[in-house]
Amino acid sequence: MNYLLNISPIVASMLVVLLPFLAFLMQALLGKKFTSGIFSLVAIVLSTILSGLFVFAEVWNATPLQADYSWFTIGEKTFCFGILLNNLTVLMQFIVCIIALPVHIYSKSYMKGDAGIHRYWMYLSLFCFAMLGLTISKNLLMMYIFWELVGFASYLLIGFWFTKESAVQANKKAFLINRIGDLGFLIGLAILFSTFGTLDLVEILGKDGLLFQEVIDHNSGLITGAGICFFLGAMAKSAQFPLHLWLPDAMEGPTSVSSLIHAATMVAAGVFLLSSIFPLFNCTVLLIIAIIGTITAITAAIFALGQYDIKKILAFSTISQLGYMMVAVSIGAWDAGMFHLATHAFFKCLLFLSAGAVIHEMAHLKAHTHQDFDPQDLRNMGGLRQYMPKTFLLMSLASLALAGFPLTSGFLSKDAIVISAFEWALQQGDLYLVVPIILVLVSILTAFYIGRLIFKAFFGTLRVNADHAHLHDAPKTMLIPMAFLGICSLFIIFSWNPFSYANAAILNVLVVNYTFPEIHFLHTIVPVTLTASALLSWWIGYNWYVKGKYPLNASSSWIHLAQNQFGMNEWMMKTFVSPTVKLGKISFWFDKYIVDGLVNGASYLIKQLSGLITWIDKYIVDGIVNAVAYLAYELGNALRFVQNGRLQNYLGFTLTMVLIGIIYLILK
Repeated sequence: MNYLLNISPIVASMLVVLLPFLAFLMQALLGKKFTSGIFSLVAIVLSTILSGLFVFAEVWNATPLQADYSWFTIGEKTFCFGILLNNLTVLMQFIVCIIALPVHIYSKSYMKGDAGIHRYWMYLSLFCFAMLGLTISKNLLMMYIFWELVGFASYLLIGFWFTKESAVQANKKAFLINRIGDLGFLIGLAILFSTFGTLDLVEILGKDGLLFQEVIDHNSGLITGAGICFFLGAMAKSAQFPLHLWLPDAMEGPTSVSSLIHAATMVAAGVFLLSSIFPLFNCTVLLIIAIIGTITAITAAIFALGQYDIKKILAFSTISQLGYMMVAVSIGAWDAGMFHLATHAFFKCLLFLSAGAVIHEMAHLKAHTHQDFDPQDLRNMGGLRQYMPKTFLLMSLASLALAGFPLTSGFLSKDAIVISAFEWALQQGDLYLVVPIILVLVSILTAFYIGRLIFKAFFGTLRVNADHAHLHDAPKTMLIPMAFLGICSLFIIFSWNPFSYANAAILNVLVVNYTFPEIHFLHTIVPVTLTASALLSWWIGYNWYVKGKYPLNASSSWIHLAQNQFGMNEWMMKTFVSPTVKLGKISFWFDKYIVDGLVNGASYLIKQLSGLITWIDKYIVDGIVNAVAYLAYELGNALRFVQNGRLQNYLGFTLTMVLIGIIYLILK
């Protein structure tokens, strides 16, 4: 017992990763025979306990730990299977566990009765294994393997209902777009290994790492290229513009899967990667990240305004908030980015689980009343707060956190990014102020679209015919994990001071030396401005969507453009997909009729030539040889009568030859 309590953080972290993998293997072996998900649930419970008590508690704000185990050798170079436990990695690992646990509990009710439930638990455990392995990887090659495994597991989960064509198309789209980013990651690995001869994070980026030993100029083209390549990987995984197109379609998977992917796992991996390798980035790369992150934040917020699918609104919200995190990384405040990642994990997970509860009830209503409507469409909802008061309360709390209202965790982390962005921009110059100003605008739009969701779903009257007996709040197994996430969406979990992020534990432990000075008056002006604008947004939304004073044309071309992402999907299809398909068809035709034609033509000619040679060999060459042999045989057969040992035959032969000679002389 004492040995178990004295388990080292290194061993505990390995168990945290391996337990979901064991659950995956058990579920895979048992298959349809076992549908309760107990292996997956027990595994994530144990992983969460181990991560919290034996990893996070031991390493957080303490001396980092690392361990290397020989993996394989190529030539004289040995690659190690490394584990790195520092403030960043243990924080990320614990967040993944603490988010995955309520999702597993929630899934017990949400996925009850699904025909593929055994596959669901298997895929979910594989996904958690991959993400947890990624968080503590010390070697970039090892991180890349888990990075790919996360992509594969998400492919399985997004296409979980593979009988739906839309789900099949969605998981293919996610897989292919992420391959673009993964190629960038791979090229970045190649550049680093060719430059430094290692992929060990500590050896390259540690305090005494090779990057700081003047092995190579930090502003060189190689380092810039490597930084851009790694950012490309993060762009795809964290759905940054224009590689964000896969994420809204990924809503085809179960809502519980969406909550896990959007909250703290797959899409957060890009932000975690950039924070892990932040010293690698020079000014050029950081500026590119700032531009892309800002564009992502504003465009996704605009797209969310035009959506009617409750899950797609939240999907675009995730994309927009990831843009915030990318901007935080780009200005050197990656600790603020990780802070927002942590707070966002809880309230976004709660938003998705609440949306799942609403969809669950709307789907039941549809089944019981035999109506034909989309249970995810806001236009079919309304007045749900009287039927689902607890879900309404929890989803409203998460919405307040997303909008950045005081007393919520989102208020603290959003302020940390926006204020730091203003301080950075004021130091850089006037043009850079565009970035924080856009972030303020995004904050206003965020409050508006999440308010629109709440007002349209929970206020007013239900827009479909309802048998009241079939609409009720979510069951306890769904509400309890939602309540836990609601508590974690409050300020007290992250800071004792509800109005200042300076006291947040994450920022105080993830110590980052900012390159810009603190401007104190911004710490008052920005929170007041953001809160006032959010309240104004909600007041406008209440008048528009509850009181029915909507002043706009619902069929406006601008709303249609936002709903269709400015036609980006169509543009991508026209610019990249269709030409690629055409090129594939041309290549197929060229291969079939030109390449194969030449090969088959040459084969036919060779075959005919071979036949001709065979005929010549058989009837000409062999004919001559056989004729000579036959002649020799016949001559020998004729002459053997002479050599038979009979004297009278010899005399007769001699006489014959003499007579032939005499006749020849006479005739001559």
